[in-house]
Amino acid sequence: MKYSKFYAAGMACLFFAANAYGLTAPSEGQDNRIEWKVVQSWPTESKTMDMVHSLDGKYVYILNDNNQVQIFNRQGQLQGNIPVEESVSAIDIAPQGETLYLVDNVKNTFSAVSVSFVVEVNTTDAPFEGPADAPVTIAVFTDFE
Repeated sequence: MKYSKFYAAGMACLFFAANAYGLTAPSEGQDNRIEWKVVQSWPTESKTMDMVHSLDGKYVYILNDNNQVQIFNRQGQLQGNIPVEESVSAIDIAPQGETLYLVDNVKNTFSAVSVSFVVEVNTTDAPFEGPADAPVTIAVFTDFE
């Protein structure tokens, strides 16, 4: 059986397009009683080893293979990096994200690291007493009933 060059070229294009499409996971779909849809994604700088997110959904903590825990906000913006030992293999956080827990299975250690988020507050034209460039610490108490 003889095929035209255009037919053969068209079939080759369809074959390669189908294979390329088959290599990527669908961004949404349904299987039996489960539906899914990717609602957000962003690139990470290196291979993810473990991850956890705060209960309020504000932050995602990612342990990577560069020996750091990267903290992202819900928009995917990097908030900072915390260096960790090379042998740290798992992470977890306290409910409000104020403590990062590290598990090191090589050294058989558990570590708790206090995490605080630095927030800049614009105080331009605000009344003040004392030096204008004096450091300010704001304490937030969330355990009142």
